[in-house]
Amino acid sequence: MSVTKGLLVRFDALPGKEDDVKEFLDSGRALVEQEPATTAWFAIRLGPSSFGIFDVFPDDAGRDAHLSGPVAVALGEQTGALFSEPTIEKLDVLGSKLPA
Repeated sequence: MSVTKGLLVRFDALPGKEDDVKEFLDSGRALVEQEPATTAWFAIRLGPSSFGIFDVFPDDAGRDAHLSGPVAVALGEQTGALFSEPTIEKLDVLGSKLPA
């Protein structure tokens, strides 16, 4: 399986909401399990209050489906409640190593 497209989403937890953001990200895995084109999905912590999501897709259609799917909806619903406005960067994957 190859991936050619990705997303890097970054946001900062609101003061005192770091544990809530971690729980929110933990719950996101169940949502992406239902997305066949989301090849790999990672919830990441970049610093004490900085978090993100990195995920990859086989093509633009898979990435676009993810951007209009349940994770994106949940992200929008929690913006301002748990974390700051996310920065969403679309990227091209130049190389990868994925499990078989």
